[in-house]
Amino acid sequence: MHTFSYLFSELIQYCQARVSNIGELERRLDTVGFGVGIRLVELLVYRERNSRRDIRILDALRFVHSTLWRYLFGRTARDLEQSNNAEDEYMISDADLFVTRYVSVPRELGQLNCAAFVAGIIRGSLTGSGFSARVTAHNVAIPDQDQTKTTFLIKFDPEVLERERQLPAA
Repeated sequence: MHTFSYLFSELIQYCQARVSNIGELERRLDTVGFGVGIRLVELLVYRERNSRRDIRILDALRFVHSTLWRYLFGRTARDLEQSNNAEDEYMISDADLFVTRYVSVPRELGQLNCAAFVAGIIRGSLTGSGFSARVTAHNVAIPDQDQTKTTFLIKFDPEVLERERQLPAA
């Protein structure tokens, strides 16, 4: 874990030297994470499922929530839920991600969310599985606690929802 933390810190410094603002830095971290996610889903689908792919949104999200998360963080994610307001939005939440725990953000980058890297991994793994989506990372306060959790908002592209509607009932 400490080796990854050092490598991740170097990645942030490398990306930071090539951008001019926080938004660009988060987009660059997302892009790097996307490449990791694309490759990681190939590896995990081959290892864990004998190359069998999910065809339903919820199954793909469960794969990210459990198998992918366990591979990355040693445990499943804390929550997986669908938005009450939109059928194309889902959220995966977890507290104490090491990509946010071991990174000290300089004062001039105070709003930087290093979980953009993990959002990119999620986006890459979903895209690699045929479920294109936008994924953003948000820090959310946990009520009655001093810590925050990271919530990844996943908004699927309209063609993914249309394909889902055309599948036979399970």
